[in-house]
Amino acid sequence: MAGSGCQPGGKCPTFEPQGEFREIAHSVKDMTILWRWLRTRPSLRRVHVTLAVRITVAAILSLVAAQQLGLPLPLWAVLTAMIVTQMSVGRSLKATGDYLAGTVGGAIYGGLVAVLIPHDSELALLVVMVIAVAPLALLAAGRPNMNVVPITAIIILLLPGLTHADPLASATNRVLEVALGAVIGLGVSFVVLPSSAHRQMRQAAAQILDLQARALVALIDGLRHGLDTEELHGLQDGIGQGLNGLNTVAVEAERERKARLSAEADTGPLRRTLLRLRHDLVIVGRAASMPLPEALAARLESRLDEIAEAASTYLRACSTALLAHASPPPIEAFERALAAYEKDVEAARADGLTRVLPADGAERFFAIGFALEQMRQNLLDLQRVVEEWGPKDAGE
Repeated sequence: MAGSGCQPGGKCPTFEPQGEFREIAHSVKDMTILWRWLRTRPSLRRVHVTLAVRITVAAILSLVAAQQLGLPLPLWAVLTAMIVTQMSVGRSLKATGDYLAGTVGGAIYGGLVAVLIPHDSELALLVVMVIAVAPLALLAAGRPNMNVVPITAIIILLLPGLTHADPLASATNRVLEVALGAVIGLGVSFVVLPSSAHRQMRQAAAQILDLQARALVALIDGLRHGLDTEELHGLQDGIGQGLNGLNTVAVEAERERKARLSAEADTGPLRRTLLRLRHDLVIVGRAASMPLPEALAARLESRLDEIAEAASTYLRACSTALLAHASPPPIEAFERALAAYEKDVEAARADGLTRVLPADGAERFFAIGFALEQMRQNLLDLQRVVEEWGPKDAGE
């Protein structure tokens, strides 16, 4: 080992780059760490990163285009491009339509007011401001997607006094700048790392299915000892919030379908099935507010555990299938577990175990059976929905 630089005991010094090479090596290492970090983040984090990239590209392209075209205020083109570049193509379509309509409407109204009503004095300017803003503010109050209308009118009204430009020329330039930014922003949404609302729909639905799987296991387990209101709300709140977000994404996905930008399945059946499954969990949760009577618990707990295991496994498998554009998993394990539970319930009724239950206890007990039977129907619907979103749409 002589001359190798290794120390006694077999330890050899590692090569450490020096000077500029050290900086390059550390930069490469930092970029590698960053890339690994992004790859391991949840899909939502990647959506945020791609949105940031699209907004940046849209801002740069709109600034360059506005400068090349000689527009007087490239600022409006840049701001518009950033505003209309949204999370998904469907949302970008909506933002572009609303922003263009609001800008054109505000520019026309503000330009007419500025031209037709003299406002050389401060008092006259205040009067004109009221005439320009009040009706448009009322319009925006009733239609929040038109909130850019009064803003545009104010700009058209005040900007000529600051730049000594003609009001009509100012309105025309404003529309051109916004149109340029809108076209660039929408184009970037289509071309640069495009994000489909249907893809986001899959991700949101998969997350809800995972939440429902965990909630079902916890609710069935709660039948042993009872769950208080805070615990029940904690299990259900995340699902409710997820469904609200899913409905928002579904509107954007349907907009993409209507514009023939997506050939995937209708979002309605998936949304309705997930909502009905949540209703099933609510019924089970109400029953879990009190533990099962001891005699029934001893007879049925193992069967309920089998149902919880089979149903949660099925829900998670459907979640995976949605993300992978795969066929739905088999449901037979859940149906066998439910059939075994129903058989034991009939045996318990034959033995008279249900006749001694108080009224509220009997109501909760039979509510469990009703909820589980409804869940079977809804899981079958889920199987059909996952099939509709399955391999035939993999090319989307």
